[in-house]
Amino acid sequence: MDTLRFDSTSLEATEEFMSRAYAPMRIGGRPQGTRTRVERTATARISVDRLALDYTMAYDAGVLNRVTLLSVHSGTVVDTTGGRHEVYGPGDSFLITRPDRPYTGAVHAARYTVAMFDPALLTEVAATGARGRGPIELTGHRAIDPAANRRLGATMAFLRDHVLTAPDAGELVVATAVRHLAAVTLACLPNTAMAEDGHRLDSRDAGTDTLRRAMAFIEENAHRDIGLAEIAAAAFVTPRAAQYAFSRHAGTTPLGYLRRVRLDRARTELEAADPRTASVSATAMRWGFAHPGRFAAAYRRAHGIPPSASLRRSGA
Repeated sequence: MDTLRFDSTSLEATEEFMSRAYAPMRIGGRPQGTRTRVERTATARISVDRLALDYTMAYDAGVLNRVTLLSVHSGTVVDTTGGRHEVYGPGDSFLITRPDRPYTGAVHAARYTVAMFDPALLTEVAATGARGRGPIELTGHRAIDPAANRRLGATMAFLRDHVLTAPDAGELVVATAVRHLAAVTLACLPNTAMAEDGHRLDSRDAGTDTLRRAMAFIEENAHRDIGLAEIAAAAFVTPRAAQYAFSRHAGTTPLGYLRRVRLDRARTELEAADPRTASVSATAMRWGFAHPGRFAAAYRRAHGIPPSASLRRSGA
């Protein structure tokens, strides 16, 4: 995990930093008390920043080449790209620009969070992404409804506050959380996958052989950073066909089955562990569960007992 902090009252230094951290940009506006603070936590797949600007900053920026989500906590952000005049205030979570397009706007004494990740992740986690369809693209900036807006903001906050800042968050925990953010982005923002219909070929491929191959791959690779795209590829079908197969023949989803396998592996590990040296939270992290409370609830639903009971029994 890489961390970076920037704190300056110099507009020149701020422009230089913003150009390095995001995209080449020019800064103007009506500065008074020009303090800019940025805290970044980043991995190879994502960066999440907290920003606080005590003044009005106008910007004219280049292409980001990343999915860039903003969540506003105070003040306002105004998007003027292409002649638009979209005003975002506290509680709004949105896409600031398409990954392949420059953007303009202004920040008015705002505090906000920025999350940036590779656009290819959208196609990786999409339930479509079928043969010859090309990458999934976002087509709108605002969430599809208020509930989706809240969900997107909450997911960004969870990643920022509980995953990237956790000292013992392993690679699997971070990768799972990043995939989750990409999936939530697709569920909450307009995109090309929402417009796609079901396909007869996918339906035909959704048989028990597909299910068997996908389950075998999940069971052999549950300790790795895998998602829907990898599961479908191992079963030699499209992601949509894999979804159909699990829904029809197992009453779950590929990622739901992956989650259950990881819960089973966590139970096996806890039951074999020494309670004097092992911990539930460490086991949860090792199997991709960043939030101890949610892990405990999922574990109890799956196994009928809390994870601490499995650990205690191992020492009996």
